[in-house]
Amino acid sequence: MFEIPITEFKNLKIGNMENIDAGTGCTVFLFEKGAPAGLDVRGGGPASEESELLKPMAAAEKIHAIVLSGGSAFGLEVSNGVREYLEERDIGFDVGVTKVPLVCQSCLFDLSVGDERIRPDKKMGYCACENAEVFNYQDGNYGAGTGATVGKLKGMDFCMKSGIGSYAVKSGALMAGAVVAVNSLGDVYDWKTGQKVAGLLAENKRSFGDSEMELLNINEVMDNKFVGNTTIAVFFTNARFDKTKLGKIAGMAHDGYARSIRPVHTTADGDSIYAVSLGEVNADLDVVGTLAARVISEAIIRAVEHADSAYGYPATRELLTKK
Repeated sequence: MFEIPITEFKNLKIGNMENIDAGTGCTVFLFEKGAPAGLDVRGGGPASEESELLKPMAAAEKIHAIVLSGGSAFGLEVSNGVREYLEERDIGFDVGVTKVPLVCQSCLFDLSVGDERIRPDKKMGYCACENAEVFNYQDGNYGAGTGATVGKLKGMDFCMKSGIGSYAVKSGALMAGAVVAVNSLGDVYDWKTGQKVAGLLAENKRSFGDSEMELLNINEVMDNKFVGNTTIAVFFTNARFDKTKLGKIAGMAHDGYARSIRPVHTTADGDSIYAVSLGEVNADLDVVGTLAARVISEAIIRAVEHADSAYGYPATRELLTKK
């Protein structure tokens, strides 16, 4: 097994678009030939659109795009721009008079970063599709990761800057990859060593605190655990699966969240993972599900390692430099 660039996947174009001043953006995944997809949501506060399409009982067998964005529920407008872009190119479900693009979306909360009055919108979604044609995707403070932060149990004064990250591998004919926008309530750990790499800052803001221990030391019910969170991801493979099996793979992929983020899947997060089939390779579901967790964990590390300090929030590489 060896690392590959995410550009090697067929029927996949990824585009970022962001407003740096406002501290928000979106990342669009286009499947122009359509692709089966599944979804597993573990967080208690998701903001999403068209997720019902991915349930086994729904008629749609393929979708045409997935959107990850900032803006909380306001950011759901992005998918309208994606639909417009795809309809203009005759991509979508044929209804006779036109083709209706099937677009699923999940949003993270970044309204407390930058300018809360500016959110990802229809125009940003359309521009992200144009950027996907040249595959302008980058890790770090881009796209859905523009306003991402981590370690927010004690509020924004003690959190760190995060971003969006990617990772992909190939084993024989099988390919698997993931893109993750990391915006968690909890802290981020290196899944291979167990070492903390980003998250809650200590009082001196030069070292790490411990979100999990802070949470466990709370002795009263908290009605609002600062809802500025949610980690959202897309896992993709060239293995052939239908959406029911992809839903199971998405569930297994959450193991990558669980070993890399603590605490995770809280009521204050909307943690969601999409799983998409882009090819016809025969592969065992459990193998691909296990691989999904692996690439998700690695993409989480890339997200925090490639982030730059911004909006007054330090990134991992700046904190390490200060030590």
